[in-house]
Amino acid sequence: MTSILVLNGPNLNLLGTRQPEIYGSTTLADIEAMCHDTAKTIGVSVTFEQNNVEGAMVDLIHAARGTQDGIILNAGAYTHTSVALMDAVSSVEIPTIELHLSNIHAREEFRHTSYIAKVALGVICGFGAHGYVLALEAMAQHLKSKK
Repeated sequence: MTSILVLNGPNLNLLGTRQPEIYGSTTLADIEAMCHDTAKTIGVSVTFEQNNVEGAMVDLIHAARGTQDGIILNAGAYTHTSVALMDAVSSVEIPTIELHLSNIHAREEFRHTSYIAKVALGVICGFGAHGYVLALEAMAQHLKSKK
C-alpha cells in the first residue's frame, strides 16, 4: 500500500488556539483524524508526525527513505529559514508537497521565500485544514501516475 508521511513543524501543535484568525480553530488532532479518513478513502496509509525541533524533522525525513512513498511537509516557519530541511528533502529523493494553512504569499514579505519549494513537487497554501486533504489527494494521484 502507498505510504505517505505528513510532517508538521514548529508551533503547529498549538493549532486551534494559536492565532485562529490566521490558522482557524481546527486542532492538529482534528487534522490528523481528517488525514486518516482521507487516506482510508483514497487507499493509502498515512503516518502523521509533528515536531518543533528542526533537527528532529530532518531525522524524520531521513527515516522516511525506504519506508514512505511521499511526504507532505508543513514546515511552518522553517519553510523560510531551513536549508537543512531543503537538503533533507532533496537528499531522500521522495516526492514532497509543501503545505501551509495560510496563504503565505498574502502575508509578511519574509514568508514569501520558501527553501522547501525549491525541491518540492508542488505547494498548497491558503486552504486551511482542507489543504491537507488536497495534498493527500495530489500526492496519491502523483504516485499512482508514476507506477
